[in-house]
Amino acid sequence: MPDPRAPALPATLDGWLGLLETRHGASIRLGLERVARVRAALGPGPEAIIITVGGTNGKGSTCAMLEAILRAEGYRLGCYTSPHLLRYNERVRVNGLETGDDALAAAFAAVEAARGDTPLTYFEHGTLAAWQIFRAVRPDVIILEAGLGGRLDAVNIIEPDCAIVTGVAMDHMDYLGDTREAIGFEKAGIYRAGRPAICGDPQPPASLVEHAASIGAELWISGRDFGFGGDRQQWDYWCFEAPPAQGTRLKRGGLAYPALRGANQLLNASAALTALHSLRTRLPVSMQAIRQGLMSVELPGRFHILPGQPTTVLDVAHNPQAAGVLAENLANMGFYPETWAVFGMLADKDVESVAARLAARIDHWLPCTLPGPRGLSAEALAARLRTAGVADETIENGFDSPAAAFAFALESAKPNDRIVVFGSFLTVASVLAAIRCHGKRDAALKEVSR
Repeated sequence: MPDPRAPALPATLDGWLGLLETRHGASIRLGLERVARVRAALGPGPEAIIITVGGTNGKGSTCAMLEAILRAEGYRLGCYTSPHLLRYNERVRVNGLETGDDALAAAFAAVEAARGDTPLTYFEHGTLAAWQIFRAVRPDVIILEAGLGGRLDAVNIIEPDCAIVTGVAMDHMDYLGDTREAIGFEKAGIYRAGRPAICGDPQPPASLVEHAASIGAELWISGRDFGFGGDRQQWDYWCFEAPPAQGTRLKRGGLAYPALRGANQLLNASAALTALHSLRTRLPVSMQAIRQGLMSVELPGRFHILPGQPTTVLDVAHNPQAAGVLAENLANMGFYPETWAVFGMLADKDVESVAARLAARIDHWLPCTLPGPRGLSAEALAARLRTAGVADETIENGFDSPAAAFAFALESAKPNDRIVVFGSFLTVASVLAAIRCHGKRDAALKEVSR
């Protein structure tokens, strides 16, 4: 019998999200035993091919490319990614469409019923809710993005048929370790014995390579077993039939560049294509679907350039490696008289290194406060910019939100200038929400949020 004194469970998605945000003190709680126990209580999963994607940067782009290609081939597809920008629904997609509020609320309720007294974090509950949705729709393929690390991430309770580590860089060091070797071992935890293990990092840490070898994974390394080349017009993909560098060297030429902008996207695209190659006997994909998927793929907030003037670039770069890629991409855009940076970061990130990577590309820094216990205030962010050697005269007075900083940038920048919004998913999300709310650049918002 239900306890009549127990509080009523939420009936809406917003209610569930509010409950989960406040229920458990630890927003991150590494470990798989609790999640595995609740997953078993939910019941058997779908008989789908599972592709898990981990790594420091490039996970979202790689998932988006796989999703676009497999949809073009006509497969029934489930995709779970995080975090979201505007709506939680973005995290759980079926055939490219966001899952509706009612379906998500029902999935959260099913997980709640299955968990009993087992505590779950916000991310763990959401991961199991996504799995519950996929159990119901029974897709052909499921793409899962690891949230933090890999080895102890909630997504890792689901056995992948193929796993991709896009790259290994310094981030989340409080949880994953303070060396690239330690982080590489955690990322490699999504690999499985006897199954394709794709590494999109051309210089992987030894820990990743050694772990793959120790479990007998089929390790494909960028630059050794697969890679890319090309010119300004098109690019070529190549891979060996099997790793390490065995069999015939296959080549796919004349490919259009992915619709996602940025110098790093061919690394992500070649890793995605290698995953599909490794699964080719179970998951055949035509070159037509590959071309169509790469040309049509969309992902908000990854070096996304909004139409109109001044030019506005949205990028969720929040660690030194991603900031370095953003700096390279900005350099390749051509000349702009001045660049205005709407900049907000979380307190546990390497603000100084991020700022150092981009200092040569920014003329005006607009530090802004991010919400939540991890969010840096504008004043604290400005102080860390100065510590990084950013000239004081280039730092504007702080703003209480990214939206406020963006409004100031729109008023201050000349038509031929450039505005860059970066530093966190929260920074980009705040600006996108402001555009939607106030109607500024409404067409651009519809483009990036559809």
